[in-house]
Amino acid sequence: MKNNRDRQQQARLVSRTGQFSLNVVRLGLPRLHFADLYHSLLTLSWPRFFILIWLSYTLTNSLFALAYLAGGDCITNARPGSFKDAFYFSVQTMATIGYGSMYPRTDYANIIVCIQALFGLWGVAMITGLAFARFSKPTARVVFSRVAVVSPFNGVLTLMYRTANHRSNQILEAQQRVTLIRDEVTSDGEYMRRFYDLQLVRSQSPIFALTWTVMHVIDENSPLYKLTPKDLKEQQAEIVVTLTGIDETVSQTIHARHSFVASEVLWDMRFVDILLRTPEGKRVVDYTRFHEVKAVEEKL
Repeated sequence: MKNNRDRQQQARLVSRTGQFSLNVVRLGLPRLHFADLYHSLLTLSWPRFFILIWLSYTLTNSLFALAYLAGGDCITNARPGSFKDAFYFSVQTMATIGYGSMYPRTDYANIIVCIQALFGLWGVAMITGLAFARFSKPTARVVFSRVAVVSPFNGVLTLMYRTANHRSNQILEAQQRVTLIRDEVTSDGEYMRRFYDLQLVRSQSPIFALTWTVMHVIDENSPLYKLTPKDLKEQQAEIVVTLTGIDETVSQTIHARHSFVASEVLWDMRFVDILLRTPEGKRVVDYTRFHEVKAVEEKL
């Protein structure tokens, strides 16, 4: 049972830098699915994407250069047996540059040119489509507080965390959902990773433009009722947050996610007030103190 529990614990969500990922050891499944190649290319980081394109470009032109060399002296004005000249001719062919200093002189070379020209058109179309899809993919710039706090609010113990829209536009019909995930052992002795939805004081906002403090009341109906920080740590508890809304600029649905592990839930603390007013009466949001908290006893 202990080995099974350890294996299950490897599947818990890990929260870092505002995102969480499934840290899962998958057994019995192939590591790469060709059908998921498009998804993998969309989710690659931009540096890796550019490196992959550069490697593919270099490798493809090198292979066609070797094909030209296999045809002997088939390129006019190219030095016989020169991989360098064959490579540059391949680049000119694939990019349809056609400087004119080198050109095919045999039927074999013309056949390879036809194949490469078609391959070049297909490759350019694929890379252009991938780049456009990556640029056009809707993204959210939502900031979550580094920690969540548990403190009395209006006399009732409440779980709270902050969110903010990092962009200057608005997120319409924003909705948040909060889930508690923790380890449990059933009466039959079976280990399970259970999910519990946390009811929020306000889970929707028609216009999400500045900040939003999300609150969950810890009462008799709450899964957190009578739990202590020690309990959350022993249960490997994690609070997972998902946010959806419509970006008013592109009119597309955007998503954001975050999670708080037990050590990131601070008890008897509250957030510092970041809503201020200037002497002229203008409202100010001080994002420099967005993540700051103070003890409940202190006056903010």
